[in-house]
Amino acid sequence: MPKKFTIAILASGGGTDAPPIIEMCRKEGIDIACILSNKDNNGALEKAKQYQVEGIFLDPVGKTREEYDRETVKILKDKNVDLVCLVGYKRIISSYFVKEYEGRILNVHPSLLPKYGGGMDRNVHQLVLDNGEKETGMTIHLVTEEVDGGEVLCQKSCLIDPNETVESLRNKVQDLEKKWYPEVVKEFRERRGS
Repeated sequence: MPKKFTIAILASGGGTDAPPIIEMCRKEGIDIACILSNKDNNGALEKAKQYQVEGIFLDPVGKTREEYDRETVKILKDKNVDLVCLVGYKRIISSYFVKEYEGRILNVHPSLLPKYGGGMDRNVHQLVLDNGEKETGMTIHLVTEEVDGGEVLCQKSCLIDPNETVESLRNKVQDLEKKWYPEVVKEFRERRGS
């Protein structure tokens, strides 16, 4: 019998993209080891409870980036995690983490990379509007040591309406993320042959 394919979700905020990923995993027989967060009492950990997935708060206070990531990697390895999905994870991960899970860390970015790489969430949408862009979107990519510089696995765009606000644009982009992130995870598993 083939080894189970297991993912972990790392999130800092609301974990908006977690439910569609969890639902797809359950349908496809993919294990979800945990939702791990560097922030306590947030939407992502609430979603873990709601979906009966183990929620882990790992406190970063008083730890260097590498110390924190070593603890994170230990948890992931103890749970036999094959793929790490960053979902609004507002930490730049260390080279140690990248090397330990090379080619097996996905991130979603709320723009059409390489445009607006390095920015986060509402700041990106504000810049897109300030610069009068006609379209924006989201990019799912492999994580490397270069921030937002890994291989692009999926990129989808949406048009920007003349009366668009940061919030309405954020909702549009998140709708794309919710639709396509589960597909990328599924394809990743299929490519691995699990």
